[in-house]
Amino acid sequence: MPSYDFALILSRPFSEDELDPLFDRTHGLVTVSIATEPHHSERPGSASCTWQGPTLAAAIMEVVAHLEEAAPGLRVQRVEADPLLTIRDIAERVGRSPDSVRLSITGARGPGGFPAAEMSRAGHRLWRWSKVAAWYGIDDPQLREARPTAQAINGWLALRDVVPDVAPAPEDVTSALSAVIAEVA
Repeated sequence: MPSYDFALILSRPFSEDELDPLFDRTHGLVTVSIATEPHHSERPGSASCTWQGPTLAAAIMEVVAHLEEAAPGLRVQRVEADPLLTIRDIAERVGRSPDSVRLSITGARGPGGFPAAEMSRAGHRLWRWSKVAAWYGIDDPQLREARPTAQAINGWLALRDVVPDVAPAPEDVTSALSAVIAEVA
């Protein structure tokens, strides 16, 4: 079964007392933001993981259920299935050393034009995998699946929050995506 990397934006961070139920459900495979101060609980939270599933949609929906069942009142608001990576992550995915990737970023190696970092967090830059894979000429089938799957699930998450009585069941969304993903990816 393939493994998929994705991140989820949450309605709020997890609290300390919700971590054990999440760990029990996910065996520690999901990393979440934690509200360390009372005023932090009003901010959006995040979760990220590498999760196995028959499809990306099935993996995402399984993690959504685990998160929301482990933390009553928490809602997953959005999915991001094109991960942001560090230099070390990029090196692992492309089979090169971190120094080789650094040289590519600076233009000292390769054709130049390495994608710009998407963001900088705590002094570390992060790059979007789809852009880096294209630069290296890597055809990642999971990326072809990621865009339409994330778009469909984000639509479902929005519909579920706005008109919950109309939103289809998660398994119906997963089934529909599995039936058409090869055609739209």
